[in-house]
Amino acid sequence: MKTNAPLDVAIEAARRAGEVLLSYYGSLDPGDVEQKGRNDVVSRADKESEALCREILLGAFPGDVFLGEETGPSERGTTKPAWIVDPLDGTANFVRGFPHWAVSIGRTTGGFDGELTHGVVWDPLKKDLFVAEKGAGAFRNGTRLAVTRRDGLPGTAMATGFPFRHPAKIDAYLKLFRAVFLEVQSLRRAGSAALDLAYVAGGVFDGFFEFGLSPWDTAAGAVLVAEAGGLVTDFDGGARWRDRGNVLAAGEKTHAALRALVKTQGVTEEDL
Repeated sequence: MKTNAPLDVAIEAARRAGEVLLSYYGSLDPGDVEQKGRNDVVSRADKESEALCREILLGAFPGDVFLGEETGPSERGTTKPAWIVDPLDGTANFVRGFPHWAVSIGRTTGGFDGELTHGVVWDPLKKDLFVAEKGAGAFRNGTRLAVTRRDGLPGTAMATGFPFRHPAKIDAYLKLFRAVFLEVQSLRRAGSAALDLAYVAGGVFDGFFEFGLSPWDTAAGAVLVAEAGGLVTDFDGGARWRDRGNVLAAGEKTHAALRALVKTQGVTEEDL
């Protein structure tokens, strides 16, 4: 690969950001953690990780723009290639010492709403590196990934996330949660959407659903799922998940079964 290939630079940024996070993991002082909003925290580790990612990515690609969870967009109304970064996906896990969190880095062809072309999810604790590039496949530590090819929901393992930042959506979520729970073999909520999507790409989970996610939660993971042969849509089966944050991800037949179940519950994008 070229030295400055986007995927190489994203991997370098994720690994180095992971070193920053590991230096803080298990040793954060109370003063290092702030409340951003209801049920939403940020730590000194998040901020330093994001600053380093931004420095590395824009240092290698000075003509690009950057969207980070903590600092927002570096430029608005642009069509330049964009990096979309969650410097610490799973902050609530991180600050409590629960060992499930990651760095997530995605890239688009142009603008923050442009086509997603690259994705890197790095789990420093487990030393799991998930990478994908449009048209080139998805890989976990060098091994090619593929979504599972189940025919429906029975026997499946599903991942989800609670809409803890969006209490107004809880009734719709619980309605869908109950319906899915009664159809599948297992249902997990681990607290990192980036890793949930990576695990769908790798066949650990058969599918994933969540309400109200942000672009940095899903940018890298969506590339992984797509390049592993899966589908990522909103709850109506469309493309509005990028701006609305309501995500269904799975292999084709499992996705169809999830969509059918969503429909029977009367949960639509207009309701969310």
